[in-house]
Amino acid sequence: MSGTRRAVFLDRDGTIIEEAGYPDRLDRIRFFPFSVDAIRTLNDAGFAVVVVTNQSGIGRGIVPEPFVGEAHLHIGARVAAGGGRIDAFYYCPHHPSAIDPSLRACDCRKPQPGLLRRAAADLGLDLPRSFVVGDRWQDLGAGQADGVRGVLVRTGVGLDQERQGGAGLAGATIVDDLAAAAAWILQQA
Repeated sequence: MSGTRRAVFLDRDGTIIEEAGYPDRLDRIRFFPFSVDAIRTLNDAGFAVVVVTNQSGIGRGIVPEPFVGEAHLHIGARVAAGGGRIDAFYYCPHHPSAIDPSLRACDCRKPQPGLLRRAAADLGLDLPRSFVVGDRWQDLGAGQADGVRGVLVRTGVGLDQERQGGAGLAGATIVDDLAAAAAWILQQA
């Protein structure tokens, strides 16, 4: 399953964009002021940038699935307008309380590794040489089994997650935001 490209897997809500519950309109998507620059910096360093996000609002009937695609097109266009690139978006529509029973169980709802593994297979990514950045311990947990190093950001709910601690994630790096995560990753690379 190992490719040759390094990647940075980014959580979406609370990491790239502000946490807004279940955004269902484009005007509810607000970028952190540093997000586009941080993504462009990672691109310039040769990293594939892949968004991996739990979108349980789909399974629970809160957000229509076509809107998630529209939101990702919007996010990708905004990043591209700033000179950056998101190589791919992967999302999990599942949740244990989903309306449709077929959307209740999966291997892709973070902290499960399915989204990262799918991206690695599709894009030829080297997971042990990659990083995952998010504002929840479950984001980092998705990469733990495959040796993907985790970075917790204090944006979104990250500060609360830091205060609560993360069992089994003691080796994670904790930084203020995506810009600081990008800087730390470049130091490691």
